[in-house]
This record gives sequence, structure tokens and C-alpha cells, in this order.
Amino acid sequence: MFSFRKSASLPSAGEALPGRATSIAITDRHLVNRQSLQGPYPEGSETVYFGLGCFWGAERLFWQVPGVLVTAVGYQGGQTQNPTYEEVCSGMTGHTEAVKVVYDPKMVSLDQLLKLFWESHDPTQGMRQGNDVGTQYRSAIYTTTPEQLRQAEASAAAYGAALKARSTRFGPVTTEIRAAPPFFFAEPYHQQYLERNPNGYCGLAGTGVSCPIGVGVAA
Repeated sequence: MFSFRKSASLPSAGEALPGRATSIAITDRHLVNRQSLQGPYPEGSETVYFGLGCFWGAERLFWQVPGVLVTAVGYQGGQTQNPTYEEVCSGMTGHTEAVKVVYDPKMVSLDQLLKLFWESHDPTQGMRQGNDVGTQYRSAIYTTTPEQLRQAEASAAAYGAALKARSTRFGPVTTEIRAAPPFFFAEPYHQQYLERNPNGYCGLAGTGVSCPIGVGVAA
């Protein structure tokens, strides 16, 4: 996956592409577990969204977790309505590539998901992730409840402290954390991409620093 415009800044409201009123039509069922991508989701489930670079590998990371019920990839955090992949790659939508994670909190905690998130990418790189450069690759956590937001912010502080203690080569955490903005499903060929293409591109690379949350260790 490559961005067409190596931009390090988000477009203003006046610069962003307008998009369209019609959403992208997607296949209803998850290719791996056959659950409905768009819901309704099981009673008692919760939803959180993660951006950690290219969403192909990021989605597989989460669908493999016991207790995660549904995953889907899409575009989030920008201003363009119902964008296409090409528009997001242009850098003129403000969206990042995001993974929607629907999970059963009785089977997997948010802390466990956050730990996996932090340890699977470098959250200090700003508008990039490794060789993938552009606003669509920025790190993000978008939450759906006040408690999720509190936990996400606390985890960022804990992981930032762990990075600082481990090495001077890491800067501050640049992850965008806020209440979830609208999520726009990506095109069908992006959904569960690495199940369709087992040898496809996956750019995930962590820092090698363990996240102290959820394991009883103070930051």
C-alpha cells in the first residue's frame, strides 16, 4: 500500500474533498468468521476503532484475538463523506486507515486490545508508519464510551513512559485519541484482505517495548 501524496499535514475543511452521499456497498459477511460486518452485533458487545498503519495487517491482528467478534476496515477521522481508497490515498480527505473492532468484554478486555495495539506499531511517528508515509497511516484510537476514552488516554501515558524509559530514540506518542467520528467502510476487496491474499503486504512493526497496561505493572 502506498500513498499518492506524501503529505504530513491534514487538509482544512475548505481543502478536503467533498465525497458523496452514497456509501460504498460491501459484502455483508466477514470472510473468516461469517459474522455480519454491519451488524446488528451481539448484545453486550462493545466497539472500538484502531489506526496503526496499513489496515490490511492491522485487521488480521485483531480478528485473531479470542473474544473479538467482528472486524472491518474503513476510513475515519477526516472530513470527506464516504471516500474511496484513491481519495484517501490522495491525502485530501483527512482520514486514517482504521479497523473497527467489535468485541465481547467478557472474553477480552479493552486493556488487552490496547496492549496489542501499542505493541504492534510505533505510535511516535506522526503521519507515517515505517515506509508508509502520509496522513492515512497515522496512529489513532477512536472510542465509543467515556470509559474507553479514559482507558485509552491512560494507556497512552503508560506506554509513552515505557518508551521513554527504554530508549532515547523514541519521541512522544503522537496517537490521536478521541470519541469516534463517523466510520466509512472501505471497498470490499480491502475487507479481510490478508485472508483473501495470504502473501499480501503487511507493514506492521512494533517498537520492541512492552506495554505495561493490563499486566499489573506500573508505567
